[in-house]
Amino acid sequence: MKDQIVEWAKELQSLAQAGLFYGKDEFDRERYQRIREISAEMMAHRTGLPAGRVQDLFCNETGYQTPKVDTRAAIFYEGKILLVQEKDGNWSLPGGWCEYNLSPAESTVKEAREEAGLDVAVQRLIAVQDREKHNQPPYAYGVVKIFYLCKPLGGSFAPNLETIQSGYFALEELPPLAEAKCTEEQIRMCFQAYRAEHWRVPFD
Repeated sequence: MKDQIVEWAKELQSLAQAGLFYGKDEFDRERYQRIREISAEMMAHRTGLPAGRVQDLFCNETGYQTPKVDTRAAIFYEGKILLVQEKDGNWSLPGGWCEYNLSPAESTVKEAREEAGLDVAVQRLIAVQDREKHNQPPYAYGVVKIFYLCKPLGGSFAPNLETIQSGYFALEELPPLAEAKCTEEQIRMCFQAYRAEHWRVPFD
């Protein structure tokens, strides 16, 4: 269920960001800046995050506000899916933010190499999702999640800045998940795409 206060804060932030970018009158810009500050204060109060952290996440962009793009690699071997363990102990599909100079598929290949130590080939688009409809907790900004079915080509895991180990798991033996990034439902969807001869891509 959506938190209406969070939704209002996000909308105020988006309007203020656009006003700061397009507004010409200096007094209007002051008002937009104050609206942006209030939206960040609302978000910090509601989420319990430090105000400075909310400012960094929530108020660091310019121009018209658009969603960020997150990509995830579903890599299978002998009927099991690859997950990587993060430093907090939870597991997720390899992935992350799409780089500005890479396509979503290219970013997925990059993230698989960095987080799992694997070279992969992207084979199939699995899904395009609005994160807010599938993952918790809510973020302070919109996110589009793109899942790709990938084939491992080689490589091996090495500890890195983001992950501490990797492993292949059957659907019935999944470890604790980093559900802000991927849920059991999303991993189940990846298994369905892997097993399907013809896959119809779901989208939000």
